[in-house]
Amino acid sequence: MNQITKEMRDLARELLASGEVKGLIGWTKGSRWYLTPPVVITQPEEAEQLYFDQFAVNNLTGLLLDYRYGDDKIALFVKGCDSRGIVRLLQDHQIKRDNVLVIGVPCMGMSDKKAVTDPRQPAELPLLDKCLECRYPNPVIADRLISGALVSGEPSEPKGLTASEAAKRGVGSKQADRFAQVKAIEAMSADEKYAFWQAQHEKCFRCYACRNICPACNCRECIFESDKKGWVNKSATPTDNAFFAVTRAMHVAGRCVECGECERVCPMDIPIMALNRKVIQDINELFGESDAGTDLDGKMPLGLFKNDDPEEFM
Repeated sequence: MNQITKEMRDLARELLASGEVKGLIGWTKGSRWYLTPPVVITQPEEAEQLYFDQFAVNNLTGLLLDYRYGDDKIALFVKGCDSRGIVRLLQDHQIKRDNVLVIGVPCMGMSDKKAVTDPRQPAELPLLDKCLECRYPNPVIADRLISGALVSGEPSEPKGLTASEAAKRGVGSKQADRFAQVKAIEAMSADEKYAFWQAQHEKCFRCYACRNICPACNCRECIFESDKKGWVNKSATPTDNAFFAVTRAMHVAGRCVECGECERVCPMDIPIMALNRKVIQDINELFGESDAGTDLDGKMPLGLFKNDDPEEFM
């Protein structure tokens, strides 16, 4: 058992036994060595189910939406990218601050299980693309910290992920290129762009995995599941899929925390983050640099109006 797992289990037992929280959301070891899926526990003895390793990739913050109507206090573990989802939910008034206990864990980057060649034999695996682009390996918000996890912005020497450790692991090595795919698509001709996105939208079969895992997709009723006629077409045609993709990107505009979970869980490998990052790039150019989910008291670029805002559409 690794040190982080031990500390997670000890803290979970303490929190549940004392009644400080009614439930706790974390990760557990799956049926294969490369699977560490989410788990919800409510009893101290269930703490033994918790586990953390390089496959604890799931962003757990969206699971808090299942508790948004209750008054029970729920604890959950967050990595750096996950913690931005907590800020997002708080700013969207989807959860109450007093009803969630945020526990930060240090993240050394998550391994790409798609690179597994032998399901029986553990091997050294490359990092996920989203970890190579990561700019927040340490939590931006936390009530408790596991194994020296550092809250971003603290002036003290990092105890979690140091710059040298990040460089060795490769975390954040491509963060400067996070708009590279956007610029590549922008450089295409109109016909090339159409062909590129047409091919992507032909693959989509509208499983909604991207929407379901996204902490910014927190509408109480999704327009794409509405039974009101004339709103949207639910068929999985390229045209309707394109409408879904663009609509979802605009719904999370200025609120996407770039956790990359939408693209990671897509069974058809659609480059969803390319569209999200195009919107982020445009917002940055129009309204100034902004990182969603990093400042609880910060103003969202599309959440306020200033007299000097550009009005190029006029």
